[in-house]
Amino acid sequence: MIRLRWVALIAAGLCVGAIILTACVLELREIRALSSVVDERMDRLVELTRSIQVLKEKVIFYKTPEGIARLAREQFNMVYPDEQMYRIEIVSPDALPGE
Repeated sequence: MIRLRWVALIAAGLCVGAIILTACVLELREIRALSSVVDERMDRLVELTRSIQVLKEKVIFYKTPEGIARLAREQFNMVYPDEQMYRIEIVSPDALPGE
Protein backbone atom coordinates (compact mmCIF):
# COMPACT_ATOMS: atom_id res chain seq x y z
CA MET A 1 0.00 0.00 0.00
CA ILE A 2 1.24 3.45 -0.89
CA ARG A 3 1.83 5.62 2.06
CA LEU A 4 0.24 9.02 2.36
CA ARG A 5 3.67 10.62 2.55
CA TRP A 6 4.56 9.35 -0.90
CA VAL A 7 1.29 10.58 -2.35
CA ALA A 8 1.87 14.03 -0.85
CA LEU A 9 5.47 14.06 -2.10
CA ILE A 10 4.43 13.07 -5.65
CA ALA A 11 1.60 15.66 -5.66
CA ALA A 12 3.97 18.37 -4.42
CA GLY A 13 6.55 17.36 -7.06
CA LEU A 14 3.94 17.51 -9.81
CA CYS A 15 2.77 20.94 -8.63
CA VAL A 16 6.34 22.24 -8.53
CA GLY A 17 7.00 20.74 -11.98
CA ALA A 18 3.84 22.32 -13.40
CA ILE A 19 4.79 25.71 -11.92
CA ILE A 20 8.32 25.50 -13.36
CA LEU A 21 7.04 24.37 -16.76
CA THR A 22 4.50 27.21 -16.85
CA ALA A 23 7.16 29.74 -15.88
CA CYS A 24 9.51 28.43 -18.59
CA VAL A 25 6.81 28.62 -21.27
CA LEU A 26 5.88 32.16 -20.26
CA GLU A 27 9.54 33.23 -20.25
CA LEU A 28 10.10 31.70 -23.69
CA ARG A 29 7.11 33.62 -25.04
CA GLU A 30 8.47 36.83 -23.52
CA ILE A 31 11.91 36.16 -25.02
CA ARG A 32 10.37 35.57 -28.45
CA ALA A 33 8.36 38.81 -28.23
CA LEU A 34 11.37 40.82 -27.07
CA SER A 35 13.58 39.38 -29.76
CA SER A 36 11.09 40.37 -32.46
CA VAL A 37 11.02 43.90 -31.01
CA VAL A 38 14.83 44.00 -31.02
CA ASP A 39 14.88 42.83 -34.64
CA GLU A 40 12.44 45.58 -35.64
CA ARG A 41 14.51 48.18 -33.82
CA MET A 42 17.71 46.93 -35.46
CA ASP A 43 16.08 47.17 -38.90
CA ARG A 44 14.99 50.74 -38.11
CA LEU A 45 18.48 51.57 -36.83
CA VAL A 46 20.09 50.24 -40.01
CA GLU A 47 17.59 52.21 -42.12
CA LEU A 48 18.31 55.41 -40.20
CA THR A 49 22.07 54.83 -40.39
CA ARG A 50 21.85 54.43 -44.16
CA SER A 51 19.77 57.59 -44.53
CA ILE A 52 22.22 59.51 -42.35
CA GLN A 53 25.07 58.29 -44.54
CA VAL A 54 23.24 59.43 -47.69
CA LEU A 55 22.56 62.84 -46.14
CA LYS A 56 26.22 63.18 -45.11
CA GLU A 57 27.27 62.41 -48.67
CA LYS A 58 24.84 65.04 -49.97
CA VAL A 59 26.22 67.62 -47.54
CA ILE A 60 29.76 66.85 -48.66
CA PHE A 61 28.70 67.11 -52.32
CA TYR A 62 26.80 70.38 -51.89
CA LYS A 63 29.85 71.95 -50.23
CA THR A 64 31.75 71.64 -53.52
CA PRO A 65 31.43 74.18 -56.35
CA GLU A 66 29.79 71.56 -58.58
CA GLY A 67 27.23 70.84 -55.89
CA ILE A 68 26.45 74.51 -55.39
CA ALA A 69 25.99 74.97 -59.15
CA ARG A 70 23.70 71.95 -59.36
CA LEU A 71 21.63 73.15 -56.42
CA ALA A 72 21.30 76.60 -57.99
CA ARG A 73 20.19 75.10 -61.30
CA GLU A 74 17.71 72.60 -59.86
CA GLN A 75 16.04 74.57 -57.10
CA PHE A 76 16.42 78.18 -58.14
CA ASN A 77 16.48 77.88 -61.96
CA MET A 78 19.71 79.84 -62.12
CA VAL A 79 22.15 79.66 -65.04
CA TYR A 80 25.52 81.10 -65.88
CA PRO A 81 25.46 84.28 -68.01
CA ASP A 82 26.51 82.46 -71.21
CA GLU A 83 24.04 79.57 -70.81
CA GLN A 84 20.50 79.23 -72.10
CA MET A 85 17.66 77.46 -70.34
CA TYR A 86 15.06 75.50 -72.27
CA ARG A 87 11.73 74.49 -70.81
CA ILE A 88 9.93 71.54 -72.33
CA GLU A 89 6.19 71.28 -71.79
CA ILE A 90 4.33 68.18 -72.83
CA VAL A 91 0.67 68.68 -73.60
CA SER A 92 -1.30 65.50 -74.05
CA PRO A 93 -4.31 65.50 -76.39
CA ASP A 94 -5.91 62.76 -74.29
CA ALA A 95 -8.83 63.96 -72.23
CA LEU A 96 -9.45 62.58 -68.80
CA PRO A 97 -12.86 61.05 -68.10
CA GLY A 98 -15.29 63.59 -66.72
CA GLU A 99 -13.83 66.59 -68.52
